[in-house]
Amino acid sequence: MKSIIRIVFISFCFLSCKTSELEKEFSCSSEAFNGTTEKVNDVKNKFSIHLPKHWKTNLFYDETQSSIYTADTIKQLTETVLIDVTHIQSSHPFDAYFKKQLTLNDSIQLLTNDHQKQFQYKNKTAYYSISSGRKGNFPYQILNLFVNQNENSSFHFKTEIYGDFERNKRFCKALNTFNSISFNEP
Repeated sequence: MKSIIRIVFISFCFLSCKTSELEKEFSCSSEAFNGTTEKVNDVKNKFSIHLPKHWKTNLFYDETQSSIYTADTIKQLTETVLIDVTHIQSSHPFDAYFKKQLTLNDSIQLLTNDHQKQFQYKNKTAYYSISSGRKGNFPYQILNLFVNQNENSSFHFKTEIYGDFERNKRFCKALNTFNSISFNEP
């Protein structure tokens, strides 16, 4: 009997430790998008991510950044997730000025900041911000996740959710997709 209790306890600890700060924020289990995925590399080969094959994906780059923007365009806007992952050739200090800029950006877009916090993401210093409001005729929620890769570069992950239909489930699927990212260290 003791060994069964010990196995259950160890399993619980392992699963609890594996849950990220963001997954706790949205009460995630292991939500994933249906279908076959493919590995997509950004133009500058700074990172790769696994995305559903049927999604529409656009690549963008300039001198200071490289991004992958993707969504399931087969679904209605209020049933899908918009994902944007960008590598930036600068890092974020996550100081008072940074937080003030996030709040200012929210107010310009008529959004309210619901929650923000610094934490560790894939053993890197990170910061997330969740904001909500309305865009057009729809309730809108956005997650911005900033991850410092090193002192000279960082990542900005963004996911946008329109409408209230399975909002947390869609955020969890986006987080699961973010977890598939591989950073190509300089």
